[in-house]
Amino acid sequence: MLVVVAIIHLLPLSGVLGGERLAALYGLPFNDPNLAILMRHRAVLFGLLGLFLLFAAYRPQYQAIAFIAGFVSVVSFLWLAWSVGGYNTQVARVFMADIVALACLIIGFLAYLYVQQHKS
Repeated sequence: MLVVVAIIHLLPLSGVLGGERLAALYGLPFNDPNLAILMRHRAVLFGLLGLFLLFAAYRPQYQAIAFIAGFVSVVSFLWLAWSVGGYNTQVARVFMADIVALACLIIGFLAYLYVQQHKS
């Protein structure tokens, strides 16, 4: 499940390539250099989180913190999008991807807890 969540978090990494890629991802113009810088930096941070989630998928000692980081990322975006509303089609696509990520995190975390309880 962490691998699926990692892939979802790695997808926005392509936004680091510039405003055109950001526009394709989010359906908004990124002509303002300040906004482009902030969003490209956001893409880098998502890439870092995605790489950590992928790393943790194969390193059990990091999985608890990976689940926490994943939940914070996904739930914060879902809450912000839901509370603000009025988002476009591309952001709705991100919202749905985060719903999938949340389901994966819940399933993965429950499996993680099950394994932790049944370790010999």
